[in-house]
Amino acid sequence: MKISARNVLKGTVKQVITGAVNVEVVVTLPGGQEVVSIITKESATALNLAPGKEVYTIIKASSIMIGVD
Repeated sequence: MKISARNVLKGTVKQVITGAVNVEVVVTLPGGQEVVSIITKESATALNLAPGKEVYTIIKASSIMIGVD
């Protein structure tokens, strides 16, 4: 797999929460951090996502926001 995004993190699906239209996918990274993604039901089905499956989280953003108290 070759992609243009530079932020690719391998992890394991922890949880798949199916909603009316979308699916929330919680991925645990090797260090224990979690990444959450919202994707379509169609995509989740096509990727055969289920807890325990190894996946790649691919982060592509044109801007990153930072906030402070």
